[in-house]
Amino acid sequence: MTPLEPEQERAQAVALFNEVWTLLDTAGRTSTQSQRMVHAAHASRLHWEAVGTAENIAVGDWLLSRVYAVLDRGEPAMYHARWCLERAEREALPEWVRAEGHEALARAHALSGDLGTARRHADEARAICDLIEDIEDRNVVLGDLATLPLD
Repeated sequence: MTPLEPEQERAQAVALFNEVWTLLDTAGRTSTQSQRMVHAAHASRLHWEAVGTAENIAVGDWLLSRVYAVLDRGEPAMYHARWCLERAEREALPEWVRAEGHEALARAHALSGDLGTARRHADEARAICDLIEDIEDRNVVLGDLATLPLD
C-alpha cells in the first residue's frame, strides 16, 4: 500500500467520520449500509491513528462504540468505550472527551442490561459536564446523554 500524505490521511479520517454520522442518521438503514458504517468507523479511526492526536483517536473509539451500540452489538461497544475513556484519562484529554467516554460506557452497559452501572457512568458524565467550559461541547455531551436508554 502506498502511504498517504498527512493531509490525505486527515481528509480521509474526516470524510469517513462524517460518512458514519450520515449513516447513523439514515432512517431505515439497510444491513449493507450498517456494514459500511462499521467499516467506515474503523477506517476513520485507523487514519486518525496515523496522523491524529490522542483526542482524535479517543473520539474514534467513542464513535466505534456508538456505532456498535446502535447496531445492538454490546461487546464491541463496551470494548471501544473502555478504550476511549482509558485514553482520555491517561492522556489528560479535555473534559468533554472524558465525559463522552463515560457516556459510551453508560450506553454499552445499558445495552448489556446493567442499568445500575449505566446510570453511574451517566452520572459521572453529567458531573464532568459541569467542568466543560465550552457551551457547544457541553451541549453535545448532554445531547448524547439525553439519548441513553436508561428506563
